[in-house]
This record gives sequence, C-alpha cells and structure tokens, in this order.
Amino acid sequence: MAGAKNHDYHILPPDIWPFFGAFSALTLAMGSIMWLHPDFFGAFGTLVFYIGVAALALTFFGWWRKVIIEAESGDHTPVVQLHLRYGMILFIASEVMFFVGWFWAWFDFSLFPQPIEFADGIATNMIGQEGVEALVQWPPKGLEVLNAFELPLLNTLILLCSGTTVTWAHHSLIHGNRKGLITGLWLTIILGAVFTAIQAYEYSIAPFPFSGLNYSSSFYMATGFHGFHVLVGTIFLIVCLARAYKGHFTPKQHFGFEAAAWYWHFVDVVWLFLFIVVYVWGGWGAPVH
Repeated sequence: MAGAKNHDYHILPPDIWPFFGAFSALTLAMGSIMWLHPDFFGAFGTLVFYIGVAALALTFFGWWRKVIIEAESGDHTPVVQLHLRYGMILFIASEVMFFVGWFWAWFDFSLFPQPIEFADGIATNMIGQEGVEALVQWPPKGLEVLNAFELPLLNTLILLCSGTTVTWAHHSLIHGNRKGLITGLWLTIILGAVFTAIQAYEYSIAPFPFSGLNYSSSFYMATGFHGFHVLVGTIFLIVCLARAYKGHFTPKQHFGFEAAAWYWHFVDVVWLFLFIVVYVWGGWGAPVH
C-alpha cells in the first residue's frame, strides 16, 4: 500500500536515453566544429559528425518508441496529455522565434543594404563606384530572382492543400472514421514529398549561389530551414500513419497525431510568410530568371 499510485501523474523510471541523447548531441556538435576545420582534423571531423547524426537518430527512435509504449500502456492520463500539449506549444513557440531570426536578417539586409565594408574606401577602388551602388540595392543590381508566381506559388498551393488534408484526417479521427484518417494522412505525406521535390528542383535552377551575397545567403537559409522542417514534419506524419494502421489512435486519445498536425500547420503558416516576404516582396522589381 505504501507504494500504491494515488495520483494521475506518470513518474518515469530511470532511463539511458537522456544520457545517450546528450552524448549524441555533443558528438554531433564536436563533429560539426571539426568538419569546419579540415586543415587540422582532416576527414576525421566528417566521420565524427555522421556518427553524431546516427546516434541522434537512434536516440529519437528509442526514446519516442518508449513514449509510444507508455501511451499504449495507459500512462498518458488526461493530466499527462495536458502537459504534453503545453510542451508541444512551447516547442512550436521556440520554432517561431527561430524563424523570427531569419526574417529579422532578411529585413535588415533588405531595408538597410550595405556594400562590403573595407577601410579607407578600398571597396570603391576594388569594384568601382557603380559596383558599390549595385551592392546597396535590394536585390543587388543585375541579380536575377526566381519568379514568385511559378514554382513558389505552386508550392504554396500544395502546402495549403496539405493543411486541408491533415485537418480532414484529424476530423475523421475524432469521429472514429479510420479510413478517412489513413487517406488524409497518405494525401498529406504525398503533398509534403512533392513540395520537397519541387523545392529541391528550384534550388537546382536558382540563378544565384549559396554564398557571396546577403540576398542569396539569407534566401537559402530561410527557405532551406523551412524545407528541413517540411521533411521532419513528413517523417512525423509517416510515423503517425504507421501507428494509425496499428490502431493506436482513438477519438479520445491521439495526442501523437495532434502534435503532428499542429507542427504541420505551423510549417504551413511559416511558408505563407516566406512566400510573401522573400519571394514576392523580396524580389519585387528585379529581373526574373
């Protein structure tokens, strides 16, 4: 009786995954630093980096597998589910601030463009006055931009459609329609994969390099990190699809799917801002590739 559970909270037993995850993150960080200094570490840094990636992926698999087992064992009581929702909300809030940083950089570069700064007017001597004036324009004078109303607009429509299909899946789950849940998830995953493929093709035909210009660097970082989030969200939904086939979700207990749907809607909203700010407003008046 002394050890009887008389509360709705889930007390986690000691586990190896937090320690293993911390060690994996440390390995990944060290590998990244070593990879950036090939003159000193050679190819060893690349090896350490990929070991860290593999270890982190194993951490995700093992840790989240235990979370799923706990949910299926009845450990996720209403109180626990409430706190899981709070945690997901805070995570998405942190992701919002992450993208705020990229938007901040974009607005700073676009509203206050500056040439490459050298002492004593060396920039003017090196590239001429016309070159300096070109660099302080946004986008830089002579730079061709991607047409916002071709592939970017198509990708916008694809993501908006995926938002409706994941909502359909959620609605079907709440009403006990397992077929609608699975169909909606399949459609959302396919649309997410198509979005990623189109963005990869867009990068392959982009008329500007990754580095060398504030415009190109901020463009690739903002849209590239969003593409990474789409890839993560697609994997999230694939896991939910596998769980749906196994019958893990019920109308009253399906936070795993709900968290994936929240994340996917967040990805949708961020893309709308990227489309308007980066593609439409950011390339306004520049020659189109």
